Formats: sequence, C-alpha cells, structure tokens
Amino acid sequence: MCTHLFLADLANFMEFGMGDVAKDLTAGTVGGAAQLIVGHPFDTIKVKLQSQPVPLPGQVPKYSGAIDAVKQTIRAEGLGGLYKGMGAPLATVAAFNAVLFTVRGQLETFLRSQPGAPLTISQQVLCGAGAGLAVSFLACPTELIKCRLQAQSALADSSLSAGAPKYSGPIDVARQVLRSEGGARGLFKGLVPTLAREVPGNAAMFGVYEAFKQYLAGGQDTSNLGRSSLIVAGGLAGGSFWISVYPTDVVKSVLQVDDYKNPKYKGSIDAFRKIMASEGIKGLYKGFGPAMARSVPANAACFLAYEVTRSSLG
Repeated sequence: MCTHLFLADLANFMEFGMGDVAKDLTAGTVGGAAQLIVGHPFDTIKVKLQSQPVPLPGQVPKYSGAIDAVKQTIRAEGLGGLYKGMGAPLATVAAFNAVLFTVRGQLETFLRSQPGAPLTISQQVLCGAGAGLAVSFLACPTELIKCRLQAQSALADSSLSAGAPKYSGPIDVARQVLRSEGGARGLFKGLVPTLAREVPGNAAMFGVYEAFKQYLAGGQDTSNLGRSSLIVAGGLAGGSFWISVYPTDVVKSVLQVDDYKNPKYKGSIDAFRKIMASEGIKGLYKGFGPAMARSVPANAACFLAYEVTRSSLG
C-alpha cells in the first residue's frame, strides 16, 4: 500500500513538477531572445566605453560618449558593428534564461507553504539571488567571449591590440582562449565579479519586479495584470539590476578583455583600485548611460515575453 502511494506521489510530481520546469525553460528562452534582440546594440556601446584605453596626457579618448561611440561604430563597421559579439549570447540565450527562470521557479516552489501560495518580497529576493548564483557559471564564459569581440575595435589603437582584429568570431575567441590562456580556466576569467554582479543584481531585479507588480495589482494576486503593467514592472526591474551592481560590471569587463600575457590587472580588487586611481569614481560608471538605456526596454521585452509565453502554456 505504501509503495503504491509513493509511486502515485512520484507520478504526480513528474507530471506537475516537471511540467512547470518545461514551461519555465520555454518561457525563459523566449524572454531571453526578446531581451537580446532589443538590448544588444546598447550593450555593445556599454562595453566599448568601459574598455577603451585611458588616454595619455594631452590626448582625447577614442569615444567622447555614447553617441560618439555609436557614430564611430556605424561609420567603421556598419550597423552590424552594433551586434558584434551577439553570436555567443545568442547561442547560449536558451540555456542562460532557462537556468535563470527555472532555478527561480523551483526555488519559489520550495519556499511556498502550499501550492499556489504567493511569496513575500523577501522570498522573491532570495529566489533571484539563487538564480543569479546558478546562472553565473554560464554567464562568465559567455560574457568573456562577447566582451572580447565587442571591445577589440575600441582597443585597436592601443599597443596591445594594434593591427588586424585579433578574433574573427565567437568560436575563434573560445579556441584562442582554450589554446593559450590556460584551457577551460581561461574562459572563466572574471568569475568573481560575475558572481558579484549576478547574485545581488538578480536579487534586486526579481524583488523589484514582484514588488512593483503587487503594487500595480493592489495586492499579492498579480495574475490579472495587463501587458502595459508587465512592461513597466519589467523595465523598472532591469534598471534596478544595473543601479545595484554597475561598478562590478565595469571591473568584470576590464578583467575579461585584459591581455593574458601582459596583464594590467592582478585581479578584481587590483582592477577596482587602479580604475579609482586613474579615473576616479566616474571610471566605475563608464557606459552607465547605454546600460540604463538598454536595461529598461530589454528587460521590459524579456519579462513580457516570459509572462505571455508562460501564461499561454497554462
């Protein structure tokens, strides 16, 4: 009798639990694709501004600002230059957002007192942090490949990157890193600042998203919110991500594009100190404008696509 009850419970878990996983996988993939298409050009400009060399005394920086970076990129590389490095995140966007939303969904299930019960905002923050921890190990190598492709034109005038482009595409970046930068370990350069970005960033993003949804709904039941409300909540959530962790993202970017044979930085703390010493606090916010301009529409698209897809799947 006990055996039959156990098997029945296991069957129910497989039917309903794994169904939720499949829905989160699908909805997360669709949401991530929407986010990438809308936001990648902004991300390219952000990385170019973050990684451009500090000008020598009496010289001007390669890019005077975000608009100038856009103009120079289009003039030199065409519109395709704004989508440079998109191959790596596009190839992994399914896995990235599947992990992010699925881990978050499973943590929500674990923390619920009973099926369908709403979670508190603090519990949503905890779910976001856990999802950020899980996704960091996928984000780090993806970000390294993306940043190197995005930044190589910005570094073209430096002595370390003179001449023809070093990388021909995402596969070439991965191949060169694996061959000459310590194997698989080289792809995880910048893991510490990636963790320091993803864990608190996703905690803030999912916490703000759920808090604002509940505010708009006038309570914990947010199932009847319209698409415009989801867009606003998603945009604010994306902005909260970058506001909470942007300096960490700058440290991550400069470490990941740093030269392996002649490194400028010894690690995250050293990068932080050198940026502060040479550029002050503004150096930790290079590219902040494009990041914020990207985060609002990109995350609005992501959360809307996720919610609509999740709802359509039941």
